[in-house]
Amino acid sequence: MKVAMTGASGFLGPALVQRLLERGHEVHVLARNVERALKGLPPGVTGSFFDAATPLSPDALGGAEAVVHLAGEPVAQRWTERARQRIRDSRVVGTRLLVEAMRAAGTVKHFVSASAIGIYGSDRGAEPLTENSSPGEDFLAQVCRAWEAEALEAAAEGIRTVVPRIGVVLHPEGGALKQMLPAFRWGVGGRMGSGKQYMSWVHRDDTVGLLLFALERPELRGPINVTAPEPVTNADFSRALGAALKRPAVLPVPSLALKAVLGEMSEVVLGGQRVLPRQAQEAGYHFQYPELPGALRALLE
Repeated sequence: MKVAMTGASGFLGPALVQRLLERGHEVHVLARNVERALKGLPPGVTGSFFDAATPLSPDALGGAEAVVHLAGEPVAQRWTERARQRIRDSRVVGTRLLVEAMRAAGTVKHFVSASAIGIYGSDRGAEPLTENSSPGEDFLAQVCRAWEAEALEAAAEGIRTVVPRIGVVLHPEGGALKQMLPAFRWGVGGRMGSGKQYMSWVHRDDTVGLLLFALERPELRGPINVTAPEPVTNADFSRALGAALKRPAVLPVPSLALKAVLGEMSEVVLGGQRVLPRQAQEAGYHFQYPELPGALRALLE
């Protein structure tokens, strides 16, 4: 089928585009800078302009039967008032405009709209969290709740809608692992804060696999947690990363230092969620990397 996609030039985008093409789908990219978004993607991918602050023409979807929505302002930055507004608007307003275009186009039957495990709140301790768990109340939780509400407006129009709640995606090319690797390779890495907070990680290959799973399995609807089945504490993650690199991991980063550098965003790092992929497992998804040591070995070899 023809799939329109936002976020094609981001951390997950190119890998997902490649997998879509390998599975016989057509891909139509929606981006602010279409030329830059298409650069580096395989031949045959088409594109149209899309901006989270500008209404989208229904024709821009290119007659797509499905839409995968990954675009959003990076969360990993200091949360000034302007940054908070960009984070919220890029997700909430952008999704609203996309759903309006889908409604007008009348061709879209499947909608996969990314969310994040931040919906559960920044610190839920060791509580096992599934798709039925209550949401949190902090800034990111509020953003995710509003983001998902806009996406689920598509379901009211008869469009099958899946909302993948994505965890900490691991790959050396981006995300948290890319930021952590330099210190750990120099042997000066370690836990952050107490290290007791849970990290709900997922290998990038499984993230892409679950996005495809959500797109292609017609029985899936609503939220689905995109996390590996075995979350670990930050201290355990640090030890596993050090072991994979054959380096010590004994130098903790104090909570006060993180708060000084990151401000309010440090709550995401110092808090944690133990998120379980119940919906994915019950639907029959087979994880390529269910356990952290194997995932890190595959990523760092």
